[in-house]
Amino acid sequence: MAGSNRSASLKDTQRSIPIGTVAATLTTSALYVFSVILFGALATREKLLTDRLLTATVAWPFPALIYVGIILSTLGAALQSLTGAPRLLAAIANDDILPVLKYFKVADGSEPHIATLFTAFLCIGCVVIGNLDLITPTITMFYLLCYGGVNLSCFLLDLLDAPSWRPRWRFHHWSLSLLGALLCIVIMFLISWSFTVVSLALASLIYYYVSIKGKAGDWGDGFKSAYFQLALRSLRSLGASQVHPKNWYPIPLIFCRPWGKLPENVPCHPKLADFANCMKKKGRGMSIFVSILDGDYHECAEDAKTACKQLSTYIDYKNCEGVAEIVVAPSMSDGFRGIIQTMGLGNLKPNIVVMRYPEIWRRENLTEIPTTFVGIINDCIVANKAVVIVKGLDEWPNEYQRQYGTIDLYWIVRDGGLMLLLSQLLLTKESFESCKIQVFCIAEEDSDAEELKADVKKFLYDLRMQAEVIVISMKSWDAQAEQQDESVEAFTGSQRRIASYLAGMKEKAQKEGTPLMADGKPVIVNEQQVEKFLYTTLKLNSTILRYSRMAAVVLVSLPPPPLNHPAYFYMEYMDLLVENVPRLLIVRGYRRDVVTLFT
Repeated sequence: MAGSNRSASLKDTQRSIPIGTVAATLTTSALYVFSVILFGALATREKLLTDRLLTATVAWPFPALIYVGIILSTLGAALQSLTGAPRLLAAIANDDILPVLKYFKVADGSEPHIATLFTAFLCIGCVVIGNLDLITPTITMFYLLCYGGVNLSCFLLDLLDAPSWRPRWRFHHWSLSLLGALLCIVIMFLISWSFTVVSLALASLIYYYVSIKGKAGDWGDGFKSAYFQLALRSLRSLGASQVHPKNWYPIPLIFCRPWGKLPENVPCHPKLADFANCMKKKGRGMSIFVSILDGDYHECAEDAKTACKQLSTYIDYKNCEGVAEIVVAPSMSDGFRGIIQTMGLGNLKPNIVVMRYPEIWRRENLTEIPTTFVGIINDCIVANKAVVIVKGLDEWPNEYQRQYGTIDLYWIVRDGGLMLLLSQLLLTKESFESCKIQVFCIAEEDSDAEELKADVKKFLYDLRMQAEVIVISMKSWDAQAEQQDESVEAFTGSQRRIASYLAGMKEKAQKEGTPLMADGKPVIVNEQQVEKFLYTTLKLNSTILRYSRMAAVVLVSLPPPPLNHPAYFYMEYMDLLVENVPRLLIVRGYRRDVVTLFT
């Protein structure tokens, strides 16, 4: 390895190192074999075992010549180490592989004086010990670890067919590298199993320290190539067919761009990362954080790279397992439509879209939000993606804020069990582990309530989920006289605003001689249907406030945007649904089950 240690000083490393290494190995091996033959020819076995300086005993013309040779040989080896080792130490320090070695850094072309002094003191310390047999096994172990590591890297790179692996040594084969690595390990155990265990443990600690504290950099090591090939094989084995509910994992697509503004140094709402962790069991899983930059790609490409790096750093800071992606598009709607179609590979495509509810749209009069919001929901429905909309994101608890009370599910439409699964995932978090689940179901008749309750309890038992079941019948719902005052007030306001908006649409259509237009397309508004939607939403909001006002979090089904209704009307329905509910998850599943009855 002397040539590799001095590679920075060689003119042509690719030519000099192979020739020099092979020539040195052949020369020394020939000398050693020749010495074995000569010693075997002139001395008995007993003499070879007892006389440690047999060379001096048989030397000609006098023994002192051998002593001088030993001293000169020792000095030569020491000087060789003092020229190679400090340079290797300085190179490791310059690469910031081990931050603790930062004091040994040197500028290009400079001599590593501090590293040389450190190496000299280390050597002197070993000499002062005065027992060569104590030092030799330790040094031998580290040399063998070094050789074994080089052989293992060559084996991995050759076996995995890395395109950049093109050794000039044409006699190289991966089997030789594997044999060399195995021989190094075997010899280590043959020398001393205790020293071997200690050396491997120390090397593992150094590797762990480098992976945690070392400077982030891609050194092209063989393990990265192995991870890449393993990931490719795993992805191919997953295939493109549907995953069985037993093996289904949520892969949330976190829509970072808020309905509003965040500080410049915060690329994502802090609570979105907390919520993304709540969707994973024990924090395991992958999230994809995406944000959209409005503009032209050629003009904003560099800004997108900077934003992606900033978002990725923020994700790591929030201890969330995920990747960051930035998309440049003319508008938010166009960017999201591209993301929902192309993001992911095979069965590793995101299956849940998570975003914040746009609570500020009316307060700040952001009239473009309803069209964008409804467009995103419709895109998710067409792409068969589940949707989770978080209302009250600012009040979402972090991992240290323990919640008490209940997690209430208003199970109105079949969603494949997504709401049930989300509630169970919330219970695995420390902040929600003290809560209990309540499932609210809707029955057509009072006589159906008990039967429905028994069916739902049996279903939850088969799913191995514990929850209290509460059934609300439609008749008692309709006859409920004590509507919540705040719900009625919000309902009246929605009626007034929808009537005003509809009157404006009609006036504009009459003035321009065109059919009713909304969001750039003709619509047919059935006022009775609009009133029905509003009344149904009022009843649901009133029921949530009646039963779940003190709940830790409420989950309710997301109603799909009605056809031929303006986006403004849908936002009014949604605002009425979430009115006065502090923390709400609006969930829409997709056309498949995510929970199974089978163990």
